[in-house]
Amino acid sequence: MKKEVRILLIGDSDVGKTSLVLSLVTEEFPSHVPLRAEEITIPADVTPEGVPTHIVDYSSREYLGEEHLRYEMQKAHVFCLVYAVDDERSLESIGSYWLPKVREINELDKLTRPVLLVGNKSDVEDSIPLDDVLPLMNDYPDIETCIECSAKQLKNISELFYYAQKAVLHPTAPLYSPDQGKLKPRCAEALRRVFKICDNDNDGYLSDHELNEFQKRCFNAPLQQANLLEVKSLLKKYCDDGIVNDRMSETGFLFLHTIFIQRGRHETTWKVLRKFGYTDQLELSDDYLRPYLNIEAGNSVELTEAGYEFLNVLFQKSDRDRDSFLSPPELADMFSVCPNIPWGDFSGSVVTNESNGWLGYDGYEALWTLHTYQFPELMLEYLAYLGYNSDARGSQLSAVKITPSRSEDRKRGESTRDVFLCNVFGPKESGKSSFLNRLIKKSEYDILEKIEDSETPTVIRNSICKVKHKMEEKFLILQEVPYESEFQRDLLEKGGGDCDLAIILYDTTLKDSFRKAVEIQHDIDRPTVFIGMFILLQNYSLRENSSKCFL
Repeated sequence: MKKEVRILLIGDSDVGKTSLVLSLVTEEFPSHVPLRAEEITIPADVTPEGVPTHIVDYSSREYLGEEHLRYEMQKAHVFCLVYAVDDERSLESIGSYWLPKVREINELDKLTRPVLLVGNKSDVEDSIPLDDVLPLMNDYPDIETCIECSAKQLKNISELFYYAQKAVLHPTAPLYSPDQGKLKPRCAEALRRVFKICDNDNDGYLSDHELNEFQKRCFNAPLQQANLLEVKSLLKKYCDDGIVNDRMSETGFLFLHTIFIQRGRHETTWKVLRKFGYTDQLELSDDYLRPYLNIEAGNSVELTEAGYEFLNVLFQKSDRDRDSFLSPPELADMFSVCPNIPWGDFSGSVVTNESNGWLGYDGYEALWTLHTYQFPELMLEYLAYLGYNSDARGSQLSAVKITPSRSEDRKRGESTRDVFLCNVFGPKESGKSSFLNRLIKKSEYDILEKIEDSETPTVIRNSICKVKHKMEEKFLILQEVPYESEFQRDLLEKGGGDCDLAIILYDTTLKDSFRKAVEIQHDIDRPTVFIGMFILLQNYSLRENSSKCFL
């Protein structure tokens, strides 16, 4: 929402623009009317929306040229096009000059500034009927409304400037198409996301309890029973399938907001949309998606208890068949409010269902942990898409924590971190992929397949699993480092990379394997473990897999 509003009054001379401004300020009709009123600023604490408002009077008699008019119009947020209801020429000028001028400026700036048609001098007897104004409103959808007022009788003066302010802070144009009589696609899409987030049991409807939670979330007040019954009655009468089994459907939710907008209550829809992070362009704001996260060198990012709690609720909500696994359709449904699913093929990263590769809670939790560790800013975005920061939890920053650096941990001799990274080095055919597969309990066929594919230099594979350490559960990430790859060279130049432990594998059945492992270790200054792997492959089946390790 804009932090200030700038209202520009334009129109032919002698239609009463200056009188309207002075009547608002002095609350009386001026006995002497200057050529132009000075710019008026109404403080935030006086305006209904709590936003400072500037009112600018443009004088057609004090003509300063097209450049000055363009300058004032480009600074404005809303145009009040004033005509005199007793002067047909002033109304004709609105259609022939002023509205085309507005359209020209809007197209030049690629903006849609709202317009109010203001019929002044409504106190006179012979006036232009409102029916003569309707063709203009049909030709120019940027016109928010038409209002008749009288500076002389102080009629609708406050209302005029309130509507102008409202047109800026709660614009109709992004929400609704008058020609089609329905919500615009981007507005409908945003409201569908809101509906999806608020559908806590994921049954496709909003129950009375969910509607009450929605009301408290958006308006900080419970939903009154009388209002709930009124809404349901309206939907039953005018919207097929708006209420199903006494619950509100998505169709009913969208129809209700259409009614709000048609009845001039679009501030209600905007309050909902802004609560869920939307800007005036119906895009999620950068502040909503990407709060500043100060990560210094050596620090890592982990999920907090609040973060895991939210993800647990999200998992239970998305597991519609209650089988404790997320099928591909269930996973797609979970991320339907996001641009895409944030991870690709995860079969080589976490524990999955052995029969179908579906994601259980342990694997789901591990995936979020891994990606938060690797791409914290991106995961904050996805938490926002999924609705983390749309209720009392506040910003999604409460879902993550920044851990002390490893150097600080080593100085103290202890660590408070819950996620530990091990870089897994080793020559070709030393069993690195086999080793990672064992962490996530993959079958021997998976292991064999990964052994065959593991040495592609461009592939950087990570596996993560929860392990127990001193009666506490920690996450262990194994990052496979392809032998002689650019990635390996980069890590070795940094002493093994920013990891907690370097693991160097070698194949005990190959004479050269240990020598190459030792060569790798020469460049590593991190705590290191050597593991000798014994792998016997015959007829493309894994016959035996054992290992020995030493420091």
